[in-house]
Amino acid sequence: MHFSDFKNILLKINDFNLPGNKSLLKLAPPNRVKQFNDGFKITNPRKAAVMLLFFKDMSHKTHMTLILRNKYNGVHSNQISFPGGKMEDSDKDLKYTAIRETVEELGVDKSFIKVLTPLSEIYIPPSNFNVQPYLSIYNGKPFFNPDSKEVSQIIKPSLDSLLKLKIVESVISVENKEMSVPSYIIDGHVVWGATAMIINEFLTLLNDMINS
Repeated sequence: MHFSDFKNILLKINDFNLPGNKSLLKLAPPNRVKQFNDGFKITNPRKAAVMLLFFKDMSHKTHMTLILRNKYNGVHSNQISFPGGKMEDSDKDLKYTAIRETVEELGVDKSFIKVLTPLSEIYIPPSNFNVQPYLSIYNGKPFFNPDSKEVSQIIKPSLDSLLKLKIVESVISVENKEMSVPSYIIDGHVVWGATAMIINEFLTLLNDMINS
């Protein structure tokens, strides 16, 4: 999709309600669906924010940024995610957190980032984070300079390829335990959990706007 066409579609975004849990739970791991259905209560969650950042390539086609996190001693080690992270005490709000973390992790120019709207907040049980995603566009040519301490690889799927995604079951390993989860395969990578859930809400919202 041409970047200018994408931006024109997004002009309608405030006229649409977010799909919310109906969309998010389609990509949720089975244990998370069970927690939701059982009325799981969230206790003192930490706050974080991530960014769905879209940009144009040399031919003005639209792409989105994902990152492959480095291996480390933590529950999200070596996983595909959006740029983002936890809210710091010095952050004035979660939007600021999303921008700060995206600039730090991708090495892009803050002045070109335009945040359009928040998507549905999502809770991540393993790390006890409430995560606020923000839909954004990059109004410039991005020169990526990823933070090697946190980012192993930047993945830049085209919007056209995202619109063709199908939900598949994948077997993943978490803390040496294998489990089958709904997922997307993006540029050869298994994308599951919160990242896949957020992508599904975005795609549902985008298709609603395209078909309106």
